Amino acid sequence: METAGNLRNHLLDKVDEIGLVHHHFRTMFTAGMGFFTDAYDLFIIGVVIALLAPIWHLNTSEIAILGSSSLLAAAFGAYFFGRIADIFGRRAVYGIEVIILTIGAIGSAFSQDITQLIIWRIILGIGIGGDYPISAIIMSEYANRKDRGKLVSMVFSLQGLGLIAGPIVAILVLTVGVPHDVAWRILLGLGAIPAASVIYLRRKIKETPYYSINVKGDVNQTVAAINDIVGTKIKVDENEYGKKNVAKLKTRWYDLFKYPNNLRLIGTAGSWFLMDWAFYGNSISWPLVMKSVMPNANLIHKLALSTIVFIVFAAPFYWIAAFAMDKLGRKFIQILGFFGMAAAYLIISLTNLGGYVLVPAMFVLIFGMSYVFTEFGPNTTTFIYPSEVFPTPIRGLGDGISAGAGKIGAFIGTLLFPFLIVSIKMGGTFMILTIISFAGAILTIFALPEPKGQSLRVVGEEEKYTEEGNSVTRHNTYIK
Repeated sequence: METAGNLRNHLLDKVDEIGLVHHHFRTMFTAGMGFFTDAYDLFIIGVVIALLAPIWHLNTSEIAILGSSSLLAAAFGAYFFGRIADIFGRRAVYGIEVIILTIGAIGSAFSQDITQLIIWRIILGIGIGGDYPISAIIMSEYANRKDRGKLVSMVFSLQGLGLIAGPIVAILVLTVGVPHDVAWRILLGLGAIPAASVIYLRRKIKETPYYSINVKGDVNQTVAAINDIVGTKIKVDENEYGKKNVAKLKTRWYDLFKYPNNLRLIGTAGSWFLMDWAFYGNSISWPLVMKSVMPNANLIHKLALSTIVFIVFAAPFYWIAAFAMDKLGRKFIQILGFFGMAAAYLIISLTNLGGYVLVPAMFVLIFGMSYVFTEFGPNTTTFIYPSEVFPTPIRGLGDGISAGAGKIGAFIGTLLFPFLIVSIKMGGTFMILTIISFAGAILTIFALPEPKGQSLRVVGEEEKYTEEGNSVTRHNTYIK
């Protein structure tokens, strides 16, 4: 006799123990193109602000709100989509978020005034926020045990290409002589293209095996997803097993706020909040940073410099982190990254507080090193952690809250940065970022486990929620 719990483990072992296959990379691309778009759309707004400010005569408050509005909306989108993915399933909502994103990008391009643009950026932000928990969880629940960190990291690594694409496209548009009042519309509208390209692929993806078996108790659907992964035709004998259902995991939404899930939520949400505060403020406000360092450079020169920084110091380290994730572990990489960011920000802060002015080349080198530790560090790991450390039925809620907390941190950092750099200058602004980064390292040490190499069932301690006494049991149940 084989219990439902044994059948559950037998099926999920097939997901956990398979090697890397075509399905993993197809899922990675389908999910990752959303993050290419997310990065492009979020970071291109800094260029758009530089173009629009003199045309629409934007003041500091309008610049701050325009730069940060999509981030606050992303916080809501992350929570909302994460929660409904637990209720209705990952597949049920996957693709809807990029439809919203596409609509927001197109609407932004046709805005007639600052109010319209902010509204469309809010819609865009809801789609971006929704992409974070859904894409991470789908990749995590489809990944094998040994390569899960790598695969989820690779989804996020396409953000690095989006970072590069933004300034390159802006340089091309401006270099060919497109008027500024047209150029900003083109830059915003182009963000709809990569998002729209994966709508069909996302709507075709099957429900994940983890959700199918643990939340729905549907063996048929679980087997169909596994067959899609492994490319074989395993099946549970229909005559022997009957309805092919097993007991669901016994969890409620409020289990997220019980130990150890509550401690982990503090770790994932808190570290993501601190990470995005430190990272997004100076990244989206890059033109303002460069204005302080290179006041006489024109916009194209600043964009060229940002492209070099992203190519040299950012994009490669997303991928280096991905291939190191399952060897060094999430916790080590996140702690190292936070401390490295703190060190880079501290050098920038102290040199400015001390009355010294770093020559542009030295500033770019040190600032670039902060990107090295950001990408080979918490920018990648904060995306991975919440897709792993919570039980399946509340994984979307945990990831949604964590990603939402990150975007609230990004909103605060982006909103405050233009004011801080005016009021307390570079030295004071980067001292705040130093403290934030150091706090992220300390929080990681005390609040987060190390999930590398472990099944999601083990990391999420799902055995606590399995009630074998209430499970459906069938005699002579077997898998062919």
